Amino acid sequence: LKVSRSGFYEYMHRRPSKQQVEREILSEKIKAVFHEHKGRYGAVRITKVLHNTGIMTNTKRVGKLMHLMGLYAKGSRYKYKHYNRKGASLSRPNLINQIFKATAPNKVWLGDMTYIPTKEGTLYLAVNIDVFSRKIVGWSMSSRMQDKLVRDCFLQACGKEQPQPGLIVHTDQGSQYTSSRYQSTLRQVGAQSSMSRKGNPYDNAMMESFYKTLKRELINDAHFETRAEATQEIFKYIETYYNTK
Repeated sequence: LKVSRSGFYEYMHRRPSKQQVEREILSEKIKAVFHEHKGRYGAVRITKVLHNTGIMTNTKRVGKLMHLMGLYAKGSRYKYKHYNRKGASLSRPNLINQIFKATAPNKVWLGDMTYIPTKEGTLYLAVNIDVFSRKIVGWSMSSRMQDKLVRDCFLQACGKEQPQPGLIVHTDQGSQYTSSRYQSTLRQVGAQSSMSRKGNPYDNAMMESFYKTLKRELINDAHFETRAEATQEIFKYIETYYNTK
């Protein structure tokens, strides 16, 4: 499969719709309540808090947004499945089965997202790690947790690494990774999508390990004023520290 690199790796900039803006605002409110109550409140109790502050929504929507942000009350999991228009569950086979080994660079990449709190609001970070080198080959940050975030991350990695067809990209089953646009992006460069089983973080343990290290060495002791400040510090951490180990 031959694709024009110059044309394909252009980032797509779209103005967010009214629905997307409303969803982001509600997500911020949910996250604030969740952290205010130390992760003890699930979808039902958070919905009640929102109602008491004049924000009308429902438990199903709150649960869905919590799932997308990776927020789960202590001792419980709100289960939400993602479906395509035909009603079939969107998933891909697990092609690596917790075997985090590769014979050469750019054979297997891992991908995942996390969030970084700032006083200005939440910053979302998407990362791709090469299993062979253990290096960060792609990263992207945004104030919105949309499929564009993970596509930008993947495109940045492709632009730098120029992987050959057959690359395996392993992620969780979050809606950003199961989206048709992200999956189409993988196919256009001949990459294969691999996904963890739901509710099993060990299927992407190397990725989880990186985020734990990032939070321990940088995020936990930082008190970022703005997203721009956080972006700059994370960039320096990845490019001038982590990738030089």
